[in-house]
Amino acid sequence: MSSQQKFHDDETLAAYVNGLKSHDIATIGESLAENVKFVTSVKTMGKPAILEFLTALYAGFPDWSYDHDDPVQEGDGSYSILWRQGGTHQATLELPGFATVAATGKKVVIPEQRFFYRIGSEGLTEIRPDPIPGGAPGGIFEQIGVNRPPL
Repeated sequence: MSSQQKFHDDETLAAYVNGLKSHDIATIGESLAENVKFVTSVKTMGKPAILEFLTALYAGFPDWSYDHDDPVQEGDGSYSILWRQGGTHQATLELPGFATVAATGKKVVIPEQRFFYRIGSEGLTEIRPDPIPGGAPGGIFEQIGVNRPPL
């Protein structure tokens, strides 16, 4: 990988991480390629669905917070970040196409979870959380009592 590509990757990933931590949907959106895929064991989401999910998450969990280790460049050229995240379900969680969940007041703590990222010339092209028990995004729904997490 050229130093120019590495700089682009670092800037893209930093913008995405900073957007998450500040709940800045516009910054997150700018860091995502138009054809980005968020891949879970249950569903694959494109850019509009990713942004809708995060908008709903931050509305339902206004104190949602992130802590993380430094990014690691993997041997295949992707990056990974070990995340710690959680918040309190203080308001209605409304995701298009899914049942609305009224505020439960429950505190959600996602176990440490590694997310993997692929970056192209237009931004992040793939986000893939390590599928661990209780991990995001499904663990969010499980911890507030949704029996069949939609993601």
